[in-house]
Amino acid sequence: MKLQLGYEFFYSFPQPTPCLLILNVHHTRASDLTGPDHILTSPATRLDGYRDLFGNWCNRLVAPAGSFRVYANAAIYDSGQPDPVALGARESPVENLPDEALTFLIPSRFCESDKLLDMSWELFGNTPPGWERVQAICDFVHNRITFSYENARPTRTAAEAYQESIGVCRDYAHLAIAFCRALNIPARYCTGYLSDLGTPLPYPDGDFAAWFEAYLDGEWQVFDPRNNQPRLGRVLIARGRDAADVAMVTTFGPNTLERFHVWTDEITEPPLAHPLPQL
Repeated sequence: MKLQLGYEFFYSFPQPTPCLLILNVHHTRASDLTGPDHILTSPATRLDGYRDLFGNWCNRLVAPAGSFRVYANAAIYDSGQPDPVALGARESPVENLPDEALTFLIPSRFCESDKLLDMSWELFGNTPPGWERVQAICDFVHNRITFSYENARPTRTAAEAYQESIGVCRDYAHLAIAFCRALNIPARYCTGYLSDLGTPLPYPDGDFAAWFEAYLDGEWQVFDPRNNQPRLGRVLIARGRDAADVAMVTTFGPNTLERFHVWTDEITEPPLAHPLPQL
C-alpha cells in the first residue's frame, strides 16, 4: 500500500520569530518514503537540522514577519497491515530493563506518574501483568476520557485529564503512559500520521495523531488508547517522554496559527497496462 501524506500550516508573525519544527518522518520509516519529505516554506527560509536526544530529526528556522506557510507532501510505502498485537507479551523486571528504557519509567512534565501511583495499583494491580495489563489501561483510559477538540488544552497533564475526563489524543496517551510508568512498565509518547483507512465513512478532517509504545518482551509495542483498536497506515514522526519533547511546531514569540491541514490518504494506482498480443 502507498500513502500520500503531508501538511500545511499557515501562520501570521508580527516580527521575525525563531521556530523549532519536528515534522519529518522518523528515521525508522525513512526507507519507506518514495522521496524526501522536505519541509518547505513560503516565503523560502533557511532551515538548520539536528537530531535531539531521542533521535528525532528537528529543524530550526527564523520565520519572517507577516504571512508564513510551512508545508510538505510526500508518499510512503506501508505494509497495509493493522498494528501488531502480541497478546502473550510479558513485562520485564526493572532490574532487567535496558538502560535506554529507564528514562521512560520516570515521571515527566505531562505524565506525572508519581501522582497516580496508588491509583494505578488499585485499578490495575490485580490485572495479569504484560499485554493484558497495558490493554486494561487502554480500555480504562478510552472509556474515561471523552474526545473533544473544543476542550483541547496544551497544558493539560495526565492527572488533569483523569480529573476532567475530557481531551484529545495526546491526553489519552499521557494518561495511559502515566499509569504504565506507575506500574513499572516503560512507556514512551509517539506522534505521527494516522490514516482513516478501515474506519467507517465519512472520514473526519485530517490531523496528526498521538499514541504510545510500552516495553514488553524486549520490544516496544504500539498501543492507541484514543482509538483502542489496531489501525492501518500509522506513520511515526517522533518519540519522547511526552508531548513536550515532540511538539510539531514550537514558536519563540507571538504568532497566530490561522489554519492547518494534514492528510494521510491511500494512493490508488492504476493497474499496469498489458500490450495486446500481435496476430
